[in-house]
Amino acid sequence: MVVLVWVALGLLAAALATDLIVGVASGWRRTLPYLLGAAASLLWVIVGAVALTGRTVRSSLDAFLGFGSADLAVDRLSGLFLVIAFTVAVPASLACAAWAARSEQVHGRGLGTAYALTLGALAVIFTADHIFVFLFAWESLTVAFYLLTAVDKTRVGTGTAAVITATMGRSSGAALLIGFLLLAARSGSFTFASFQQLPQTGWRDAAFALLVAGFAVKIGLIPVHIWMPRGYRAASGPLRAIMAGVAVNAGFYGLWRTLDLLHRPPPWLAVVILLLAGATALLGIAHATVQIDLVEVVAYSSVENSGLITVGYAVALIGALTGLGPLTAVGLLAATLQMIAHALAKTLLFVTTAGIETATGTTELDDLRGVGHRLPWYGTGLAIGSLTLAGLPLTVGFVSEWFLLESLMQQFRLSPLQYTLPLAIAGALVALTTGFAAVAFVRIVGLTVLGPRSRADTEITRDRSPLARLAVLTLAAGCLVVAVLSPLEIRVIAAGLTPLVGAGTVDAALAQPWVLGPVYPDFSVLSPSWLAIMLPLLLAGVAAGCFALAGTRMLAIRRVPAWRSASGGVEGENQYKPSAFTNPTRKVLANVLLTRAELRTIERSTGGMDDDPRRDAGAAHLGYTSDVLEAVETFLYRPLLRPLTALVRTAKRLQNGRLDAYVAYMLIALIAGLAVMLILV
Repeated sequence: MVVLVWVALGLLAAALATDLIVGVASGWRRTLPYLLGAAASLLWVIVGAVALTGRTVRSSLDAFLGFGSADLAVDRLSGLFLVIAFTVAVPASLACAAWAARSEQVHGRGLGTAYALTLGALAVIFTADHIFVFLFAWESLTVAFYLLTAVDKTRVGTGTAAVITATMGRSSGAALLIGFLLLAARSGSFTFASFQQLPQTGWRDAAFALLVAGFAVKIGLIPVHIWMPRGYRAASGPLRAIMAGVAVNAGFYGLWRTLDLLHRPPPWLAVVILLLAGATALLGIAHATVQIDLVEVVAYSSVENSGLITVGYAVALIGALTGLGPLTAVGLLAATLQMIAHALAKTLLFVTTAGIETATGTTELDDLRGVGHRLPWYGTGLAIGSLTLAGLPLTVGFVSEWFLLESLMQQFRLSPLQYTLPLAIAGALVALTTGFAAVAFVRIVGLTVLGPRSRADTEITRDRSPLARLAVLTLAAGCLVVAVLSPLEIRVIAAGLTPLVGAGTVDAALAQPWVLGPVYPDFSVLSPSWLAIMLPLLLAGVAAGCFALAGTRMLAIRRVPAWRSASGGVEGENQYKPSAFTNPTRKVLANVLLTRAELRTIERSTGGMDDDPRRDAGAAHLGYTSDVLEAVETFLYRPLLRPLTALVRTAKRLQNGRLDAYVAYMLIALIAGLAVMLILV
């Protein structure tokens, strides 16, 4: 297995070198980095699967890059994340290869390099057992994200998105560095294993909080989520799937590993994480519901899913604080199930979005009505991914959200109000989130995939690549088949979570071989496998009964003119558009979304402001626009921008070019560092 580890890293290094050295002059050169990455991903899945059986894979890095005694080690937890992340990386890589084969998509070197660096850094993050190896890989992932968002200069807003993504990534790395150094100062070692025996002190609690804060940036927890929609929007094609469906799992791995190493968080931290996670889920899906661009809908749903996953993690933290092992187990199980659902569905959605964008040249929802009729492969994938994130039965998203709600219902087993009240609030937020998720993704399925075509129908460039179709088919099948095989999925998760909750605890979720329960016996049960059999049979029975009673009248369609409000002078088509579908949500959540609406008079012929002195109904031609604001960005980050700019100007004055001044700065920094170390030791 050690050989497979190094072969996989070698393939990723070869993919990076291919992009930099061989170039992108021809189709096979553009696709080669992604095919090498797919092969490496498959090897990482094999390594992870072996580790899940209990066989630890370890490769020494002694004296490599000056890290000292350090290893790449794959235990059960690392193996679980390798399997989750790199299983979806294989079809995502195939989709990238199909996308890159088209000459108009790749404009130069850099994207293949960023892709290979992302997968390589992710693999090292999952396997590092030394803080500086981990941080080296973490910063490499930040660089890779910057490249993924900055290389394609043809996209609007690329520069700003890349800077924000890199800034958030660097702040994440800084928090992790300080947290790890606090632990290393107390343990006397830089290896992760040395942190497990540390007593619970104020320094250890501070380190726990810093590590959680650093990982929260990567997964997009509010208020540090603003990089996600911008970064995903700026990335190119199916490379968004590599960022959102594959690499984001680095942050979740960090949270899981932190709990594994430090065991008990400070009580206030568990409550804060729980409430922030619930608010993140609701804010993310609220924005996803009202966006009119398909990429931004999927991007904001990533914020929502990060919140849902973190809610389960926070339940596990409360279980660790109260000594309730089953509560810890059900929280981690729900979070891991949601993470798997997110990885499959989000990768599928960004792969299909990239295919639709390539074929039509747009991602505006109003221009994509009925795209499923014109692009059946991508339309089907878009529908299945949307239904999965909406949490509907027969999809893996239904199973994960059921477990999440069940974990929150265990609040009655706790007595302190400091835990029961936040759990109740989080339960309400998650319930609201699931409701708005249905609204958000029903719009995608009903209007974008199955709706009537737009009058301004876009020209279609069909992609018949077998690699792209294989990627869509694999991911779509995963969203459905994994749900049917949920008992087997839980057995795999139970093996991976053994280091955190012990052997056999998560297995209690298997009430019977094909019946699931929320770890606690006799609370509730669910059988996704049985649902996969019975729901189609019931649907077939209802359809047969309707045809028996109504005959061919069941297929008759009555067409009438569409109703529209206001006067005949209001601009727009007589069709129900995706943008109009969001208006009720904009009104209901106006205080959360900071909805802005404008009713204006426009000139009938040119669309400019009306200078006609007549004010009667015949002369008026009205236009209505509605928009939402990002509340966190508006009220938190923008007010900080001015003092930050002033601080940067002040810092620039220190750069006066004098050597003696720079030496003085270095001396001050050295003295400050020694003082900090003396305080810590």
